[in-house]
Amino acid sequence: MAITANGANPSQKRHRRTRTFPFQTRRKPRRWPLTFRFIKGAIHSKIAVPVTLHTLFAALIVILNRKVDHHIQLPSSIIPSLSIVVGLMLVFRNQTSYDRFWQGRNHITTIATSVRNLTRQFLAASHNADHSSQPPTRPAELADTEQTVKTLVAMLCALKYHLRADWGAYADINATARPLLNDHDNPPEYSELLPPGIIRLDSRGLGFTLQLAVLVEGYIKRGFARGWWHGPMSSQLTVQLNTLISAYGSMETIRLTPIPVAHLIHQKQVLALFGAILPFATVADLDWWTIPIVTIVVFTLYGIDGIAWELEDPFGFDKIDIPLDAIIEDLRAETLVMLDEWRSVVDTEEEQSGLEWGKEWFKEGPRRRMMSNLPFQD
Repeated sequence: MAITANGANPSQKRHRRTRTFPFQTRRKPRRWPLTFRFIKGAIHSKIAVPVTLHTLFAALIVILNRKVDHHIQLPSSIIPSLSIVVGLMLVFRNQTSYDRFWQGRNHITTIATSVRNLTRQFLAASHNADHSSQPPTRPAELADTEQTVKTLVAMLCALKYHLRADWGAYADINATARPLLNDHDNPPEYSELLPPGIIRLDSRGLGFTLQLAVLVEGYIKRGFARGWWHGPMSSQLTVQLNTLISAYGSMETIRLTPIPVAHLIHQKQVLALFGAILPFATVADLDWWTIPIVTIVVFTLYGIDGIAWELEDPFGFDKIDIPLDAIIEDLRAETLVMLDEWRSVVDTEEEQSGLEWGKEWFKEGPRRRMMSNLPFQD
């Protein structure tokens, strides 16, 4: 058996999936082909009841057909016309649902890009490393920048809870959501991210993501007043924040706008009708084989419909849904690492630049100190 340079078995390397993000990827290799998977990520449990009922109905038709001497069958020519209608409805249903899934994933990427851009620009522009003309940035201003970056991360967590209708809920990736007692309590994910003393207004109808966006907008205005960025850059930062809120609104639209109920009702009825007519049209030619054939056909059609049903709301906890927890945890870790590195760089620069600025101030000699102590004269 061949061994690679790092001691790994080549056959094991073929089964190991390359990681692209530290938290989002699978923790173990996939050992079973997708064909043999019936539980995790599969739709079988959602369609077991209708498939079972149609199978039992097909068995009943076969038994009755034998009892009455083959006089309850229908012509098989009706199947093609009905199958065209069923196929068109399922295609429309699946395309619409997957479009919602794909649009939701794109909006999450837009929000992630906006958070990354805002974080990068806040950290890079809010610290003046050149103190030749002005003193170092005050600790309160540095703390303001750090808190605003953490608020951006808190907006991601608030977005996740809002899309899942867990307004103000304790949430953990592997735990069940529990409602909070009041607006003053915050989930553990918020404890180190939110400004102290903030009160959520979810119970009064204001989304927490939008509430936090107001704090970020205030920071942009304070940064402009402090001279950290000029007018065009301030406008660009506001555009990034507006893009984030726009994507948030689009995701909210996906979450709160279901497929029209008339379409859903008619599709369910057409599927049930097709599954009920199928045994009558095939029992004359297939006899007992009608039961497995009807089961396979109904399983296929209801499976497609079940997948579309799951994709319609892509922000849940199911394996088929968008992995919001993993994506947001990736962004959280990424942003906090950037913040830690920024903090260490700022501490080093402040220590060095503060000394240089003090030397420049005293280099002018006692005259400047003397003039600064003179009383004001007209």
